[in-house]
Amino acid sequence: MGVDEIRRTPMALRLPSPVLEVRDDRMERAGVRLLIKRDDLIHSEVPGNKWRKLKYNLTAAADGGHDTLLTFGGAYSNHLRATAAAGHYFGFRTIGVVRGEEHLPLNSSLAYAERRGMRLAYLDRATYRNKRDPAVIEALRREWGRFYLLPEGGSNTLAVKGCAELPGEIDEPFDVLCCAVGTGATLAGIAAGLRTGQRAIGFSALAGGEFLAGEVGRLQSEAGTVSANWRVECGYHFGGFAKTTPRLAAFIDDFADRHGIILDRVYVAKMMFGVFDLVDAGAFGGGTTIVAVVTG
Repeated sequence: MGVDEIRRTPMALRLPSPVLEVRDDRMERAGVRLLIKRDDLIHSEVPGNKWRKLKYNLTAAADGGHDTLLTFGGAYSNHLRATAAAGHYFGFRTIGVVRGEEHLPLNSSLAYAERRGMRLAYLDRATYRNKRDPAVIEALRREWGRFYLLPEGGSNTLAVKGCAELPGEIDEPFDVLCCAVGTGATLAGIAAGLRTGQRAIGFSALAGGEFLAGEVGRLQSEAGTVSANWRVECGYHFGGFAKTTPRLAAFIDDFADRHGIILDRVYVAKMMFGVFDLVDAGAFGGGTTIVAVVTG
């Protein structure tokens, strides 16, 4: 299966994803224009950056003669769900290695992954922290046989390549492109795909996300796309991964009332809150056009 076959997927992909303007008095007062890139509408089961990160990995797996994908994630991982769905549509067997112990009944995310054919395995948290260790990978190969290895979040050089295509889909002129950051591949790719004079800002969904700048740099270096046109904002995590606060919940409700879009609280809402907060603080000059990516 090559790239052309990926593009002829049986999945009904909406590409390029739509770009919409958000009319908001807070932006207008600052003289800033806000566009949103609705990557969440690419596909209901493999939305947004999940598809972009999987696209070239699926091609590489097929070209390498693999029929099985193995990847990692937490118990509520959207990446595990998306990998299971992609495996279902493209005929790959899938194995999801879950952080921590098995808990029954399965939560909705893992139950969905199983329904899409994914076999679940579990690693204790200490071993999971060393999931990149060759000894851990070799033990998984002994247990499961030959597989194509997808890292946690699908974040590798092929993911960077897929995400780098996003800016080129935006016909409107813009200055700044914003996205949420969990592992760094989406920001690494987006920044690599920008034109001269444009810049990217990633908003960490994790507490202590300062390390993500190193991950973005590593991924760009490995992909041969090093750039200095990006930064990571670490002050909008609202307590850490999947954590929320009444202030964030109120922002989500207000955004839905104003614009009819319900923001994902784990990633996208934190990014969007950060965009509005920075605009309010005067971080962007009048006449700036910002694109915020709704990654799904």
